[in-house]
Amino acid sequence: MIDDKDRKIVEILMKNARASFTEIADALGLSESTIRKRVRQLEESGVIRRYTTIIDPAKLGYNTVAIVGLDVEPSQFLEAADAMSRLDEVRWVATSTGDHMIMAEIWTRDGKELGRLISEKIGRIEGVHRICPAIILEMIKG
Repeated sequence: MIDDKDRKIVEILMKNARASFTEIADALGLSESTIRKRVRQLEESGVIRRYTTIIDPAKLGYNTVAIVGLDVEPSQFLEAADAMSRLDEVRWVATSTGDHMIMAEIWTRDGKELGRLISEKIGRIEGVHRICPAIILEMIKG
């Protein structure tokens, strides 16, 4: 069970995964060794699964970012999600109970590349019967 101090540590790391133990300790009024132990416990318990970097796709030449919903045959649901996760252009895949059974974020250089990906790869995944892309115009938060 995590307490309020652990929650604050997690909040700091979510804002800046590179925050040092010293910076976190100063912010919370705790010792560096206490922070080190708490972070290790948060890692071991799976609260912190990994540290990551948030990238601006456009700065890397990916000018089209899309959230794509897929509807698939129920009997091929897991296989389709797995096939999506193996595509290089796909950044994340999630199963959903919402409007679509599978949701994915895709980065491509432009709309043409996205169209080719949808028709030549995603559309050929066995069981996929509907593909609903939504191109992100501007990321407001995240």
